[in-house]
Amino acid sequence: MGLSARLLQKIVRNEAMASDPPEIYGWRVYLLACSACFGAMSFGWDSAVIGGVIVLPPFVQDFGLGGTDSVAVANLQANIVSTLQAGCFLGALLASPMTDRFGRKWCLIGVSMIILVGVIMQAAANGSLGAMYAGRFIAGFGVGAASCINPIYVSENAPRAIRGLLTGLYQLFIVTGGMIAFWINYSVSIHFSGKIMYVFPLAVQALPALLLCGCMLLNEESPRWLARQDRWEEAKRVLSRTRNLDQDHPYMQEEFQEIVDQLEHERRITGDASYWTLTREMWTIEGNRKRAIISITLMICQQMTGTNAINTYAPLIFFNLGLTGPSTSLFSTGIYGIVKVTSCIIFLLFMADSLGRRRSLLWTSIAQGLAMFYIGLYIRISPPIKGQPVPPAGYFALVSIFLFAAFFQFGWGPACWIYASEIPTARLRSLNVSYAAATQWLFNFVVARAVPTMLVTVGSNGYGAYLIFGSFCFAMFFFVWFFIPETKGVSLEHMDQLFGVTDAAPAKSLTTEDYVKDESHVTEKRVDVVA
Repeated sequence: MGLSARLLQKIVRNEAMASDPPEIYGWRVYLLACSACFGAMSFGWDSAVIGGVIVLPPFVQDFGLGGTDSVAVANLQANIVSTLQAGCFLGALLASPMTDRFGRKWCLIGVSMIILVGVIMQAAANGSLGAMYAGRFIAGFGVGAASCINPIYVSENAPRAIRGLLTGLYQLFIVTGGMIAFWINYSVSIHFSGKIMYVFPLAVQALPALLLCGCMLLNEESPRWLARQDRWEEAKRVLSRTRNLDQDHPYMQEEFQEIVDQLEHERRITGDASYWTLTREMWTIEGNRKRAIISITLMICQQMTGTNAINTYAPLIFFNLGLTGPSTSLFSTGIYGIVKVTSCIIFLLFMADSLGRRRSLLWTSIAQGLAMFYIGLYIRISPPIKGQPVPPAGYFALVSIFLFAAFFQFGWGPACWIYASEIPTARLRSLNVSYAAATQWLFNFVVARAVPTMLVTVGSNGYGAYLIFGSFCFAMFFFVWFFIPETKGVSLEHMDQLFGVTDAAPAKSLTTEDYVKDESHVTEKRVDVVA
């Protein structure tokens, strides 16, 4: 047994880990997941870079952010930041037909090129708001498309026992990109001067896109996508290589046959449908509609925690909490990034496939709400005074920002992407993730556009913004309690048993416990697909 398999068996506690062969946890599956997740790093990097850049003095001067009208300046900041999210929304919507037509691998390579074009335009804008808007919209289109394709590709390749861990790498790469960008912003604020102070951080946004392109060239296409194209021999070869097992190994035969059975079942129901037929199938069949609504609502909830308000405007928020000077607030933002990365690693290793997705969402809903409420009440009752030292209660408010970041990474950050990519039936997976990603970007846009104005207009120092986000966090607990099942250890091909089958005569839905206890879920029929 390899070292990685031994470590995983000590960390991950579920039925699949106990029964599946250790050979499937080889290095290839980790390389594949990390390669695709450089698309996620582009999102985290871009969002974090712009939040620091808009407070740098040369950028403020060149792009007209130095006015005395605080509301007008806040609106201009919001326009610059939120243009990326607008592009992301369009990219996520168009990603589903693109990836179903051209495949996961080559679409990820294509969107990396689009991101590079947008980054070059931003770095070369030289004070032109039009060029900055266009560059951020184009880069956003690529980032949004990657946000849809990335979790699909990883979930379709990941072994079921660690699918939560590998799919959750998407969130880890987001926060890692953000952390690196935070520290780049801090470094340029103390070491550079002039235009290069903002041109450099805008230009190095290209690094994760370059890594996405280069690394994806080394990887194979998704075996489940290949099967949908009737490229059976290639699908079997790719699955065998990814799992590090011979094609005649019993585990390989069982997993491949599950793919075959699921695909045959879908084709028997609706055939090879068009995009609009699939859309109708998603919303008219109860089992599919339930999963689409869950995915979309989870993404709305994720954004209404207020996380991207803090991610994008962290320097401004730290300044409002009493920290003075761009370098000081940017340094605090860098620490915030480290907290997020560390917390996300802890969740993926010890919670996603052991504690489970549902429990993680439940307890972090309450914890996030408490952190947000403390910050809002502190600003309301004892607001920071400019020029005065930060009081102990103020430092605890700063700590609450870091605690909020940790709680978010323990649940709502990674778990939403895991659910959205693993619960749909195979033929609707790309469409479901596309809707979920587009929803995420739409509400990301809403939050990014609204927060600067909220911090100026919703109560003194914007205390009401924190109370609003905290209230959403508490409400999310009840949504998860009543509507979200546990999915750890359930194979992709058996989500229909958990949520209800996808034809017109749905069978009784099973709970996770039913699934684990009932061994009859392994289909006895074997379809001879390849002669």
